[in-house]
Amino acid sequence: MSEIQSVGNSEKGGKKRAKKQSTRVDMTPLVDLAFLLLTFFVLTSTFSQPKVLRMIFPEKLDPKNKDIKQPEVKDGLTILLSDNDKIFWYRGALNAKTVLEETDYTKKGLRKVLVENNLPLLTQLRAFEKELNKIDVKDTASRSAIDIKVKEAQRDSKLVVLLKNDDKATYRNVIDVMDEFMITQIAKYFAVDEGMSGLEKKLITQKIKI
Repeated sequence: MSEIQSVGNSEKGGKKRAKKQSTRVDMTPLVDLAFLLLTFFVLTSTFSQPKVLRMIFPEKLDPKNKDIKQPEVKDGLTILLSDNDKIFWYRGALNAKTVLEETDYTKKGLRKVLVENNLPLLTQLRAFEKELNKIDVKDTASRSAIDIKVKEAQRDSKLVVLLKNDDKATYRNVIDVMDEFMITQIAKYFAVDEGMSGLEKKLITQKIKI
């Protein structure tokens, strides 16, 4: 770490003078230590990236403005979350004739519903995956072409899923449903922050009483 250099009197005979000593600190180990610490913190910050859940909220529109076309859910699927882990869903636009179905958070429940409704897109994605597996890893042009096809298929998907919840639903329920969206590769889904409509709440009440 350090060196001590001695300077003495080489004269023969006589009284010897006291040795003068000087120290030189070797900074090399400190530089190595600083580099190791820097590497450690860089790697730590890289590995601990924050986990972000993608959530899409529809644009708020004024229902009284006749100049703006209000969104219509024709090929849509609406999921309703309530208390006691209750989950309901219905297809298409909401009206007095809407039939509300109840399901659960299991693979044979919500996941099956999502897969069945998203089957056209899933069929395309599976075909693209098989095609991609046949392409050499070094063939970046062909692999990029497949990626473009995947994005186009997701963009052209007709299925739109709306997620609504009342004030009794838990945050865990919302996260579980979002996870199912990712697993079943739903391309277009929206979390409606305005919650359920009066008719939807009424349908849930009627469904629970049955």
